[in-house]
Amino acid sequence: MTSLTGNLLINGSWLASSLPHEAFTVVNPADNTQLPTEFANASPEEIDLAVSAATEAFRSYSVLPAAKRATFLEAIATAMEHASDPIVDRGILETGLPEARLRGELGRTTGQLRMFANLLKRGDWKRVVIDTADPARQPLPKPDIRLTQVPLGPVVVFAASNFPLAFSTAGGDTASALAAGCPVIVKAHSAHPGTSELVAGCILAAIRQTGVPSGTFAMLHGPGRTVGTALVRHPGIKAGGFTGSVSGGRALFDVATGRPDPIPFFGELGSTNPVFLLEEALAANGESIVQAFVGAMTLGAGQFCTNPGILVARKNVATETFIKNASELVSQQIPQTMLTSSICASFRKGNAHRESVQSVSVLSTGMDASGNDASPVLMAVSAKEYLGDPHLQEEIFGPSTLMILCDTDSEMLQVAGSFHGHLTGSIFAEESDSEMSTAIAAVMQKKVGRLIFNGYGTGVEVCAGMSHGGPYPSSTNVQSTSVGERAIDRFVRPLCYQNTPDALLPEELKNTNPLGVRRLVDGNWSSDPI
Repeated sequence: MTSLTGNLLINGSWLASSLPHEAFTVVNPADNTQLPTEFANASPEEIDLAVSAATEAFRSYSVLPAAKRATFLEAIATAMEHASDPIVDRGILETGLPEARLRGELGRTTGQLRMFANLLKRGDWKRVVIDTADPARQPLPKPDIRLTQVPLGPVVVFAASNFPLAFSTAGGDTASALAAGCPVIVKAHSAHPGTSELVAGCILAAIRQTGVPSGTFAMLHGPGRTVGTALVRHPGIKAGGFTGSVSGGRALFDVATGRPDPIPFFGELGSTNPVFLLEEALAANGESIVQAFVGAMTLGAGQFCTNPGILVARKNVATETFIKNASELVSQQIPQTMLTSSICASFRKGNAHRESVQSVSVLSTGMDASGNDASPVLMAVSAKEYLGDPHLQEEIFGPSTLMILCDTDSEMLQVAGSFHGHLTGSIFAEESDSEMSTAIAAVMQKKVGRLIFNGYGTGVEVCAGMSHGGPYPSSTNVQSTSVGERAIDRFVRPLCYQNTPDALLPEELKNTNPLGVRRLVDGNWSSDPI
């Protein structure tokens, strides 16, 4: 599928919306030209239809052999690779992102799908535990207890604006939910609906190729406040995944938890990813730290969830040199196109508000920007003034960084203690900084989902050991990650079987262990039959 219809994908078919009067188009942010194809929002009836199809599909999709679901995920990845040119071409038009970035992101997306396929083939994601019976135990016999993981049910996934592929239609939330055995309904992002439709077409092709139920995937258009809210509130939906703003994510989280039957809602919201620059590190490696900082600050026009939005340093000669070099390098940066005009407007509004704070000074800005382009902004404030104004911690989405200058080590620790939850925190330190870096790490490990030494948070590695989450407001569930193998845990729940006949047990719990998975049996890891 390379042409666009503007339709909704429901139960294996492209359906014209019953609300044609609500059709919308997309503007190319690079030149403000309107792109062809109108996209219509889903009606309440179409939402019901998608959820009903997903509920029906769950009955059979949830019990498919893991190998079958793995084949499905691999088929999606292959279909996306075959359609890479039209996907990237449309993505460039809708987002203003460069081709190299989108091709890299497409590779990350297909890599995630194959990572979950491999996880399904391994089988250890179910974390099987078996405690065998002991009828002779006194004073009471010990029952046979066996624990596995089962899928929750249909999941709604909200596509993100800043990653039109990796956190969108077939992104990490969708891949992990499908791997878990949950049908997915994607609420496409209005900033890149054409890109979403092309990717949805790849998922539909994989459904037809592998024979999984047609209701396993759906894609709908519509505003978050209406279509999104209706999906989260729908009794057929059993979980939600979201990446976006604090206000939008919190509103949906409140709907999810306020239902008569509350459901888990995994939202990735706001993060400024504080970075601590210690004196000896700056003295020894100041030039490389500056170069890497400006690169991380401006990467993707600052529209990554892990760009460094706060720097913390003590006032000293090494810090003065860092400020001088960083200011000079920032001033040389050319403007970059932001994803949408509204995101660009919010970026400028946020900077203007911060600049209006009397205690904040502007250290440097990039070259003049116009249209939907953004230039980086580096500002500074004293620790004392920062600690007196909690609003200065709020994220400005885009290439904007606030430097907090401290008089003492004690002030640095006070600043660290003042932070709310963030996705990442970084510490640049040499061995001679160990006492201070240890103290900061002890505070920051309570504030972040990923603690980084001598590096910045940008470049989230997709691997088994990754944690991409953190305390609120970086995410709504501090115990989860949206990147890496453990993302599958969000969409499953534990189910315990007690004294169950072997014939009625799922494959991974049977005595013979026909899948050959590694199991914790009576406190010992084993792949052997019982």
